[in-house]
Amino acid sequence: MVTLSGVDEVAGAIADPVRRQILLMLRAAPLSAGQIADRFAISRPAVSRHLRVLREAGLVRDTADGRRRVYELVTAPLDELAGWLTRLTRPAGWQHHFDALETEVHRTRRERQAAAGHRPSDPAQPAHSSNPSNPSNPSHASHASPASHKETA
Repeated sequence: MVTLSGVDEVAGAIADPVRRQILLMLRAAPLSAGQIADRFAISRPAVSRHLRVLREAGLVRDTADGRRRVYELVTAPLDELAGWLTRLTRPAGWQHHFDALETEVHRTRRERQAAAGHRPSDPAQPAHSSNPSNPSNPSHASHASPASHKETA
């Protein structure tokens, strides 16, 4: 027989909609097995089996109150499952930040290499060259009006 970890047991226990409903009912207040069974259209033995699964997963605690069993919600096992789900849904540590930085570094290098080898011919685009002979470099352009820099079609 395979032994389930706490997370597996809790996940298995809450996989059933009847058991999830029982947990929601117990969130408000402790209830007896009879009070729980009265709220379902299934048999009392079926409700008893659901309560046993929840008890074995550690999600409910039962105490004797005379002849009846009173069930109370225990949320601690849900914390372990919530922690596992959090680890699943977010990137591991700083890895996603490093991946994004690496992508940005490569993109910037490609842009700089492209800019060094191919100057834009559109004077509206800023040039990043310090070459004074480059006519598209606005820092070294003549003091003519911007209209004189329009390209002819």
